[in-house]
Amino acid sequence: METRRRSVVKALVWNAMGLAMMTLVGLIATGSAALGGMVALVNTAIGLTMYVIYERVWAGISWGRNG
Repeated sequence: METRRRSVVKALVWNAMGLAMMTLVGLIATGSAALGGMVALVNTAIGLTMYVIYERVWAGISWGRNG
C-alpha cells in the first residue's frame, strides 16, 4: 500500500504541472494574467483535494493487485 506522504507528494507535483497549464489557458482565454491565475488557483485547490481523496480510496482497495 502507498503511504499517505507519497500520495500527497504525487498530488502536489501533478497539481503544480496543472497549475502552470491552467494559468496559461486562463491567460489565453481571458487575456488577463490575474484572472487566469485566479481561475488556475481555484482549479488547482479543488483538483488537489479530490486527487488526494481519490488516491487514498484506491490505496485501500485490493482489487486488481498482484501479491
